[in-house]
Amino acid sequence: MHNVADANDRAGEVDEGRAEEQAYVSRRIRSAISRSGLLVGLVLLFVLLAAVAPNFLTSRNLLNVLRAVAFNGIIACGMTFVIISGDIDVSVGSALAWASSLLGVLAIRHEWPLLGAVIFVLLQGIVVHALAGFVRVKWQVPAFVVTLALFLSLRGAARLITNAYPITPFPDSFNFWGGGYIAQVIPVPAVLMVVTVAIFYFLSTRTVFGRSVYSVGGNEEAARLSGIDVWRTRIAIFAINGLLAAFSGIVISSRIMSGSSNIAEGLEFDIIAAVIIGGTSLAGGEGSMIGTLLGVLFIGLLNNGMILLGITPFAQEVVRGLIILFAVLISVWQKPIRR
Repeated sequence: MHNVADANDRAGEVDEGRAEEQAYVSRRIRSAISRSGLLVGLVLLFVLLAAVAPNFLTSRNLLNVLRAVAFNGIIACGMTFVIISGDIDVSVGSALAWASSLLGVLAIRHEWPLLGAVIFVLLQGIVVHALAGFVRVKWQVPAFVVTLALFLSLRGAARLITNAYPITPFPDSFNFWGGGYIAQVIPVPAVLMVVTVAIFYFLSTRTVFGRSVYSVGGNEEAARLSGIDVWRTRIAIFAINGLLAAFSGIVISSRIMSGSSNIAEGLEFDIIAAVIIGGTSLAGGEGSMIGTLLGVLFIGLLNNGMILLGITPFAQEVVRGLIILFAVLISVWQKPIRR
């Protein structure tokens, strides 16, 4: 009898292992299809804009596109982790504006050393979002609600400390990080984005923390039972996203040479759309940094093309809304959203 029971147990373990392996292979196939489909779409969009959009293929325009998408791409790396974990963060645009405004107030109005002001802004980005993550896990408040509160309060705080006016000027040398070039060709923000993507690619594919993020998003209870500290992982994810939003705010401040509360309005929705188009599932547990990079480039090219074609800002908003809907439908196709 024991032999029969043991044999049945082993058979059950084999079946379970095969099911898990099949599910993993299925996810990899869907992810590959998503990325390859997006790459084809990106190429087709580039060819179309090259044919119909005036001045699209000029080196100046293409470099401007690279510079513009870099700010989104930096934050999108953190947003990918957030969505993989099964959460969402709609506050990053306001967090970016707050970081820019705070930097201007500290470095220009209060005459802090610029490096000290930069470090302080980065640290507060970590702390503010870590506290949001703590509220999320401690009282099980939906991430959308917590970050919506930040979305409103950080933008309001930015306008409060600046009176809604840009604070300027920063030292001329500061412009290098947002407006400079490497080898007089490649925009510095684009290099910063590529480095950020490389770091997060390594984190997501080669580290215990990266595997923990996927596990928490795939099945939180199973992750907890396997020994993963779910609270710490979620708080760390939010803290990382806050750090990247603050960092991007600093780089944009360098680009415009002022601290402004009126920048990055609606940025969070472009970033979320880019991440989802890149293959990250809203249900959690799936996503890749390469897909996110392709999604950021797709959104950036589309925005640039609409401007060059003279499409009105109102029509552009309609297109962005449809893109977000399309992105959500892609996510649903990849994996049904848990209810």
